[in-house]
Amino acid sequence: MRFISTRDTALSVSSAEAIVRGISAEGGLFVPESFPNVSLAETLSFAKRGYAACAAAVMGKYLTDFSEDELFSMAQKAYAGFDDPAVVPLTDVGGGEHIMELYHGPTLAFKDMALQMLPRLMAASIRKTGEKDRVLILVATSGDTGKAALEGFADVPGTAILVFYPEDGVADMQKLQMTTQKGGNVAVCAVRGNFDDAQSGVKAIFGSADIAKKLKDAGYRLSSANSINWGRLVPQIAYYFWA
Repeated sequence: MRFISTRDTALSVSSAEAIVRGISAEGGLFVPESFPNVSLAETLSFAKRGYAACAAAVMGKYLTDFSEDELFSMAQKAYAGFDDPAVVPLTDVGGGEHIMELYHGPTLAFKDMALQMLPRLMAASIRKTGEKDRVLILVATSGDTGKAALEGFADVPGTAILVFYPEDGVADMQKLQMTTQKGGNVAVCAVRGNFDDAQSGVKAIFGSADIAKKLKDAGYRLSSANSINWGRLVPQIAYYFWA
């Protein structure tokens, strides 16, 4: 599977490169060149294999630089710390209705479903692409994503993460979660304004050639843990198939 930029369809990159870059240099988003089909029979087979195997099979449809064994191993490690062995249990609430519980990860937010996988995918993609620079992850958050991303990327080799949040726009608990995060490669920054201001600021950084050059000179390249990154999106697709 190749990924193309929404602003330059002639630009085609591998799935590993799309994960490392996060966003195309000219500001476009990476999208898959095609969308895979999954049969009903294959979907039903996921229930017999466990969540990690389901996630690996679904991610493998898009992330073809990785073997299913690689993805399965990463998924097992990503979800090993969840407080329910089912990872995402389905609770029968009667009347033919079920609720999927996505809060069993380390930060109690559904964002853990993707942000426990993305750091592992990022580290593997750095190796596969031969990237020599340290990958600096920029994140804008209204609360949940920031803590989940910090938790996931803490001390992951070859990476650093900087999270921007609106100073008065997150819950006190979320602010404490972010500002007390342990790790030698993590940092947070409060923004005077709302989430849109934080998001706009991050987009401006991504779009700045001057900042990119300064970072390159310092041995860094930018990437993202927001939902513009396919390493973040694909793990989130998996739990819909699981349901």
